[in-house]
Amino acid sequence: MLKSRDGQQVPQVTFPIHVDVAIIGAGTAGMGAYRTARAHTDSVLLIEGGAYGTTCARIGCMPSKLLIAAAEVAHQTRHADRFGVHVKNLTIDGAAVMARVQHERDRFVGFVLESVESIPQGNRLTAKVSFQDANTLVTEQGQAIHARRIVIATGSIPVLPPPLKGLKAHLLTNETIFDLPTLPKSLVVFGPGVLGMELGQAMSRLGVKVKMFGVGGDIAGIRDPAIRDYANRIFNEEFYLDASAQVKSVSETATGVEVRYLHRDGTWQTEQFDYALAATGRAPDVAALGLKNTGLRLNERGVPLFDRDTLQCGNSSIFIAGDASNDIPLLHEAADQGRIAGENAGRYPDVRPGLRRTPLAVVFTDPQVASVGFNLDQLNQHFQGRFATGQVSFEDQGRSRVMLRNQGILKVYAEQGSDLFLGAEMFGPAAEHIGHLLAWAEQKRMTIAGMLEMPFYHPVIEEGLRTALRDLNHKLHTGSEAIERCMDCGPGA
Repeated sequence: MLKSRDGQQVPQVTFPIHVDVAIIGAGTAGMGAYRTARAHTDSVLLIEGGAYGTTCARIGCMPSKLLIAAAEVAHQTRHADRFGVHVKNLTIDGAAVMARVQHERDRFVGFVLESVESIPQGNRLTAKVSFQDANTLVTEQGQAIHARRIVIATGSIPVLPPPLKGLKAHLLTNETIFDLPTLPKSLVVFGPGVLGMELGQAMSRLGVKVKMFGVGGDIAGIRDPAIRDYANRIFNEEFYLDASAQVKSVSETATGVEVRYLHRDGTWQTEQFDYALAATGRAPDVAALGLKNTGLRLNERGVPLFDRDTLQCGNSSIFIAGDASNDIPLLHEAADQGRIAGENAGRYPDVRPGLRRTPLAVVFTDPQVASVGFNLDQLNQHFQGRFATGQVSFEDQGRSRVMLRNQGILKVYAEQGSDLFLGAEMFGPAAEHIGHLLAWAEQKRMTIAGMLEMPFYHPVIEEGLRTALRDLNHKLHTGSEAIERCMDCGPGA
């Protein structure tokens, strides 16, 4: 509002904006869409309704990895005596840990802000918007934005299950946990998915008393039951984890959170914690967009139906990318989707399929979790009776044993007949690196025999991958008998 000479408030006149492409959201997907759309037209407007800075940099992968890095140092120091190295009086300065997390987090966010600031002022707008119709957005102040094409890249928000909605001061999500001034003394984690497992284990290793509860038995997204059971046993050696818990009540007290739950030993227990971490998933942040005004068909979560190869919503000039689509909520996927959506919005109506890479996901627990290509559910659906499985245990794998990281299982899958590598699932050491090798192999449509022709150095953890591939090759009946403790593998490979 403006003030007249007599001090009265008068409405501020705002003129409508006309652009070729409007992009809602300046995260990873939105920034990618902006860059690629600009290759086709200069008339692009990037709209952000909140703080600039991607989910990854501000509240996701980077601050969580900073916390995990501190936890790994503490864990290795605490167990150094296994190597004959004795460390006395280990202390963890919780305030210093969180100060480093926040300092480095802000540095990463700063890089994102520099990218945003490099965008001409006329090409960006800070405002919350909603759809008036399929080609018109309106801000909360009433300014209209007429766009020939629109990209939705609004990201996601935390989901709170009903038992946690009554919590306030002692409730944490990934959007608030990294702003803690120091480490808590105790933490109850709801949700043993990717986020819950990473942060819960890290907090435990940093000296926080942690208990974790889930429903349905999921642990870090692991699909293979044998691998999931193995992971459950390993994690429970560090902290209490019940992936199929019965929690009767969660209530806030003056000093924290009180949880009433059925213990694994069969007794009902009540326990106090400083904070509760809601790691129960994230949902597309689309509820306030007024998508019903677009005429698009929406799914049960209110997300427009779209083509995952083009990111086009129906036959419209609206595209969707990143976590807003709820397709694969990972940064590299958001970047790819932003690029595809931006290109198609920029050159519309010439809409083309974009490159979708082999699915690759990594969970940075210890041991790590990785999945590549087709998961077990998809294999049973699309390749039932037509795929074989090879596997290896890392418990006696040479390099892993040297480093006392000899825990875990790797399973690899291939199509019978073609011998094409289809996918893998792993819980074990160096899964982030082995996962990349396997994702490249799958995207290049390599056979198991072709993968075994690749070089393997000695001694490395990747020799365990070769053992699994040899086991799979034998089961495909295209190679010789599986080799037990082969000489070229080295001892314990």
